[in-house]
Amino acid sequence: MSPLAVLALALPLSHAFVPPSPAHLPSLSSSRRVSLRRSPPPASLPSTALQATTLVRPTSDTKDAKDKEPLTADLPPLLGGLRAINKKIVVITGASSGLGLATTKSLAKQGGYFVVMAVRDKEKTKRICKEEGLEEGKDVAVLEMDLASFDSVRKFARNLKAWLGPQPLDRLICNAAVYLPHLQAPEFTKDGYEMSLQVNHLSHFLLINLLLPELKKSKDPRCVIVGSITGNTNTIGGGLVWPRAELGDMRGWRRMLKGQRTAMIDGHNFNGAKAYKDSKLCNMLLMQELDRRLHNSTNIAFTSMYPGCIAETNLFRNKRQWFRKLFPVFMKYVTGGYVSEPEAGDRLAQTVADPRCAKSGIYWSWNGGARMVGVLVPGSDTPVGAGGSGGDLFENTLSDEAQDKKKAQMVWEYSAKAVGLDDIA
Repeated sequence: MSPLAVLALALPLSHAFVPPSPAHLPSLSSSRRVSLRRSPPPASLPSTALQATTLVRPTSDTKDAKDKEPLTADLPPLLGGLRAINKKIVVITGASSGLGLATTKSLAKQGGYFVVMAVRDKEKTKRICKEEGLEEGKDVAVLEMDLASFDSVRKFARNLKAWLGPQPLDRLICNAAVYLPHLQAPEFTKDGYEMSLQVNHLSHFLLINLLLPELKKSKDPRCVIVGSITGNTNTIGGGLVWPRAELGDMRGWRRMLKGQRTAMIDGHNFNGAKAYKDSKLCNMLLMQELDRRLHNSTNIAFTSMYPGCIAETNLFRNKRQWFRKLFPVFMKYVTGGYVSEPEAGDRLAQTVADPRCAKSGIYWSWNGGARMVGVLVPGSDTPVGAGGSGGDLFENTLSDEAQDKKKAQMVWEYSAKAVGLDDIA
């Protein structure tokens, strides 16, 4: 078998205001409440160079121990926060590298946006911001969130609400993902779920639901969930490259909810590449279910998108060195699906800024549906049709399974049980 054939079988084709004193911080009891099954209260964040404010909910809202938890809000520098008043506030998960960082930089260049970078390693991200010329307090704020922990997601949501105060959250971009094809056995989070499923899907499901009240305050609220052609079997990368995304009857998920240590949604043996693809399929099913359940009542535009194949992204850091060297060449000159990180960041930023992307329930793509190898046509500098560089925004079509309404409802219900949301729309 030729090297290119081997490569084809291996490719995944992915994809403020002045800080108030504690007494003046808004009561969170006035927001739409999401009922959570009780879990041990997370530890407060340590005091850092950033201003930290701790508050306790009013006594009228302290019916149980959960309501008495202190909230620790990481606040950006004072003067930088002032500059954020007239900007649209955007939360991006996984903003310290790859597509998330490229999108942050693109929005900073556009102006008019203030990005809250939701990241696992704050200090590392602060260093990256300095290297990239992103000014904390002017362009960005860095808040900690580990998507491998539901407690961390809840803590982030509380801190963000305290930081926002009366201001709305205008955009939520669910971008962060892990891809673990090298694993022979699954890794489980402390919450008991396979790593790809929790980081890529479950924690984003929880985050979206926790931040709905803040999004609803915006005049043009949008929630974008980054999808992938690997979760769509109507594409070359998703349909012809084994293993294919397929959730089956979700018997594995039902086992998880019973407390059984199960890695795969379909209940079959663990495969790291398939776990990633299944999680992206869940992302796209979730987007449509959010649209059906919540768009009309909240005016939030729920969408997904495929940015093109970012062949040099850190998503592939666990692949072999020969793959990481040859994959970009293969995508550029064989399939035509290649797109650079900066261009991919511009594409995701477009879903934040473009008036056309206020339409809900859409899977956005560029330069073809990736159902064919790209071809050069007169007047084009790049191959056309494979989702690679160039082209214009268009409404793409999801695979049959990714459009399955029954499965979308099951994904919603099982996700709600998994993360402990008992009272949601």
